Amino acid sequence: MEELAKESISLLTKPSLDTNGPKLGSLGAVFIMLKSALGAGLLIFPWAFAKAGGIHSAVAVEMISLVFLISGLVILGYSSSISGQNTYQAVVRDVCGPAIGKLCEICYVFNLFIISVAFLVIVADQLQKLCLSMYELITGLPESEMPYHWYTDQRFALFLLCLFFIFPLSVPKEISIQKYTSVLGTFAATYLTVAIAVKYHTRPVHEINLSPLYSSGVSSWASMFSVIPTICFGFQCHEACIAVYSSMENRTMSHWVFISVVSMVICLLIYSLTGVFGYLTFGKNVAPDILMSYSGGDVTMIIARLLFGISIITIYPIIVLLGRSVIQDPLLRQRHKHTAVTESYESRTRVALTTAWVSVALLIAVFVPDISKVISVVGGVSAFFIFVFPGLCLIFVVQSESVSPTMRYLLVAWGMITLFCGTYIFGQSTSIAIMQLLSEI
Repeated sequence: MEELAKESISLLTKPSLDTNGPKLGSLGAVFIMLKSALGAGLLIFPWAFAKAGGIHSAVAVEMISLVFLISGLVILGYSSSISGQNTYQAVVRDVCGPAIGKLCEICYVFNLFIISVAFLVIVADQLQKLCLSMYELITGLPESEMPYHWYTDQRFALFLLCLFFIFPLSVPKEISIQKYTSVLGTFAATYLTVAIAVKYHTRPVHEINLSPLYSSGVSSWASMFSVIPTICFGFQCHEACIAVYSSMENRTMSHWVFISVVSMVICLLIYSLTGVFGYLTFGKNVAPDILMSYSGGDVTMIIARLLFGISIITIYPIIVLLGRSVIQDPLLRQRHKHTAVTESYESRTRVALTTAWVSVALLIAVFVPDISKVISVVGGVSAFFIFVFPGLCLIFVVQSESVSPTMRYLLVAWGMITLFCGTYIFGQSTSIAIMQLLSEI
């Protein structure tokens, strides 16, 4: 998920397709799509499998969701080819009009902000476990006997991390660190999947519990539906897909369908393997963050925590930059209408927006009980980019294309189904998540 920012940042300000730059082949396009989708979402998939009622139910929901995920990618690629734009917001604005384009920008900023909150919650979890690991290593005592001190609280550690690392990295006008860390998130995700599978198969015989494998199924349709926000968060690469499509050498729709299908199927395999083996290892007791279920002294998982922590710290400034630019650019344009925009004014605006962004995200992250609540909100907002806006694009594009009446009817019907599903997912998952957050804070 977090890698999509890296792929879209270089194309954020380009208004139209660039036909002169370097082109992506099939392998490169699939790799970038995988980088965009794989990331922190892996941490919550085993918990999602447990919440869905078992492996069979969760995989079934994944397979149904896959149809909509691929459909959204195909629609966005086609809309990009019609409009000639190469960013998500530009395509929606060009195809659906300025009003829906403005809504897309608002959702884009809100989505990035909630993702930044989720990343801080994940970092706080890893800081807590790392602190417990150090205590166990130094004293030789179990984690449960660690005394509480204010300076060992993960919230205080998170504050120091934001103050001395995340904020200074987020203030600059340009973020150059991304070119050195572009594969770190993908490596961390791959490492975690392999580590979870290896840990499951190398457990002592007396610890093996096959009861999750023979789970009787879901308790209700509601429990199955509750997995969808997690799937939306994990598989979300739709904002970056237009940038990928516009950079491809072969932009025929048949080729783009092939790229979309291959990318999503590979993601399905990786997420499913993580969910299956994580769920089989811990069953219903798996934590919302799978790394929190493992012992603090487990060296393999300590490495995974460090990889995810460093990956998030390096991607966080890019998330802030993308969200800040959407807010700051209209402010600078408005200022330019009345007077010259000086470098000092731009700098003050940038620092003020960065300070507000990091401070509010930190404040929310400190009081969030666990990552599952944030993911529900992020997944709900992600439904706009996976379902709602692609559905609207399809409806608007069909009106201007020369197709048979029957085909137009079918495409509009599919667009309406996609639009309805996305609206329902957003409304239900977001409202439930917000109510749960308010009840637990």
